[in-house]
Amino acid sequence: MIVAIGVDHAEVERIARAVDHPKWGARFRRRVFTSSEIEYCEKRRRYAESFAARFAAKEAVMKALGTGMRGVAFQEVEVVREPGVAPQIRLHGQAVKRAEVLGIDRWHLALTHTDQLSTAFVVAERRDPSDP
Repeated sequence: MIVAIGVDHAEVERIARAVDHPKWGARFRRRVFTSSEIEYCEKRRRYAESFAARFAAKEAVMKALGTGMRGVAFQEVEVVREPGVAPQIRLHGQAVKRAEVLGIDRWHLALTHTDQLSTAFVVAERRDPSDP
C-alpha cells in the first residue's frame, strides 16, 4: 500500500558550485552526503549530475516522510548503489524513526538527469500484512 510519494529537482550547476566551492565545498559534501555517496559520485566522470541526483532523492524522501528539511538531516537519507542493482534508499537516525511511525517499510526510487537537471521520484510503501 502506498503511504506517500515525493519528487524533487536539483539544478546540476547549482550543486556543482556547492560541491566544488574552494572554501566550503568539502564541508557541504560532508554535511549533505554520506562517505559512500561521496566516494561513488567522485568516481563518476559527470560527478555533479550524480551529486545532484542524490540531493534530489534526499529531498524527495524528506517530502514523503512529511518532514521537509526539518527533523531529518540530509545524511540520514542515503542513496545506495550496488553494481547491477537499481539505486536504493537507506535510512538512518531520525529518518528511520519517522518511517516507522508512518509504517513505511519499503522504498522505490527513480533517478534521472541531464547535464542541467536531476530529478528523483520516490514511493514510500507499507506492505499489506496479507502479502507473502
